[in-house]
Amino acid sequence: MRHSRGFEKERQSKDFVICTAVADIVGIGKAFGVSKARHPVKSAEFLLGLLKNAEANADAKGLNTENLIVKHIQVNQAPKQRRRTYRAHGRINPYMSNPCHVELILTEADETVAKGEEVVSKRLNSRQQGAARRRAITSS
Repeated sequence: MRHSRGFEKERQSKDFVICTAVADIVGIGKAFGVSKARHPVKSAEFLLGLLKNAEANADAKGLNTENLIVKHIQVNQAPKQRRRTYRAHGRINPYMSNPCHVELILTEADETVAKGEEVVSKRLNSRQQGAARRRAITSS
């Protein structure tokens, strides 16, 4: 699959992803002209696993896996998982996990859909509707 090549490069830490949300990473993204960038290795491995799973599902359905493209990908927040970790002197701190839901839709590239005919319905106000009725009456 064509999309998995970028994740393979990312997993080998050859490519950077621009990151503006994290403030403590400075100086990595000089090649891109930005000051903040990082290697999201863990995220790239998860997405690579999802792409391989989707490719296997497409193969099982009889689709051509060489022509697959990512049509839609969306990541949503999932409910936080709360656990606790026990600290010294009888204290307890939260041990939180931030999971997510990943939605991934693949299609074959050569699939084309013809555009339907455009039906333009112009909305008329009451004055324009009355004028159209009078025109219709006088023309007949």
